[in-house]
Amino acid sequence: MDDPLPGNFVLTALLTSGEIYLLVFSLIGIGLLFLGSALVSGSEVAYFSLSHDQLLDTEQAQTKARKKIGQLLRHPKQLLATILILNNFINISIVMLSTYVTAALLGDVLSGGAIIVALTVVITFLMVFLGEIVPKVYANQNNMAFAKRTATLLSLSFKVFHPLAWLLIKVSNVIERRIERKGYRVSVDDLNQALDLAAEDETTEEEKGILKGIVNFGTLSVKQIMKSRMDITAIDLETDFHELMNQINKTGYSRIPVFKETIDKIEGILYIKDLLPHVSEEDNFKWQDLLRPGFFVPETKKIDTLFKDFQEKRIHIAIVVDEYGGTSGLITMEDVIEEIVGEINDEFDEDSDVAYSKLDSNTFIFEGKTSLMDFCKLAGVDHKTFDKVKGESESLGGLLLEINSMLPNAGEKIVFEKFLFTTVAVNDKRIKKIRVHITR
Repeated sequence: MDDPLPGNFVLTALLTSGEIYLLVFSLIGIGLLFLGSALVSGSEVAYFSLSHDQLLDTEQAQTKARKKIGQLLRHPKQLLATILILNNFINISIVMLSTYVTAALLGDVLSGGAIIVALTVVITFLMVFLGEIVPKVYANQNNMAFAKRTATLLSLSFKVFHPLAWLLIKVSNVIERRIERKGYRVSVDDLNQALDLAAEDETTEEEKGILKGIVNFGTLSVKQIMKSRMDITAIDLETDFHELMNQINKTGYSRIPVFKETIDKIEGILYIKDLLPHVSEEDNFKWQDLLRPGFFVPETKKIDTLFKDFQEKRIHIAIVVDEYGGTSGLITMEDVIEEIVGEINDEFDEDSDVAYSKLDSNTFIFEGKTSLMDFCKLAGVDHKTFDKVKGESESLGGLLLEINSMLPNAGEKIVFEKFLFTTVAVNDKRIKKIRVHITR
């Protein structure tokens, strides 16, 4: 006697014509669902990768498809929620139909763990490859064409799933607000790295510099960009009017600090425009009566806050004081703006405020008083490169003193990472000139 047929073959043989038709329709349905999954997944990339010009075209378009695209993109959060909801419904339907077809064909064998695992692996692979990877790659390269093909489907789904999408958006907004209250922040380094990655080839170095200047703007302190007290042009309160005019003609500045006895005792700021009506006065003219109050700021003040103070008080110059109240330096509105847009030179400025000369592409001669911020800009390195070794110093000469722990002799070499510093000129008090070689 022949062996009885296995249970699954008996079940298959006993399928009625109606059941066979149902299986065929189920298989066709699975194929259509995979197609739908591909279209919906690809539309996510297509819609949200449209360029600015393409978006403008959709706003001004006359065709129905482009109008629908424009209408959908006016509500980006709801559009994204609709796409995700529709895609999940399709994927769940694929899994359910695939399970039904497998059960109808294999019968009792489906209870075996191996069949279930195999079904899971196959369906997952097909959903990821055919329903995600392939359509998204294609949609990224043909975003407008893909968006047109799915405009009608998404417009209909937009209306059908509107209540559920609205609920999801509300829940996500609550979560987003809770995260914001916890103080989530993106670091400046992360933003700088994002700028390097996101900047397109057409972006110029100047544009990249401005973007990075904006990102770093809130991290810089007044001390990092101020003009040191040794470089301040100031006038003694006891100077007579004739000598005052001579000094003003030599400097070319529009605002000059005025001190009494020493630079640590700033009495006010002389605005040159206030002197214009009095240029013909005698030497005994009391120009001191024209002084305006000085604006004093600590070294640690951030320049973004200082910029707001300048705007609110309508002033352009501030005296920087140290922890003991002594004059540490001077900072102007121009200095602050230059941290974003770069150097601003007028007819009174030299080619560069930074005293340096370039020997070759990797070797420079700098004044020891050059600020580390200016040095880093000219050398093309990050301004945080020396943070761990600079201590309280903000000048190139001060950096070498921190690294060397003592005043170096002329010709002495100091190595730090890819920098070779050679002291060119030194006096008893400070480093005057430094040769810098950068190993690229």
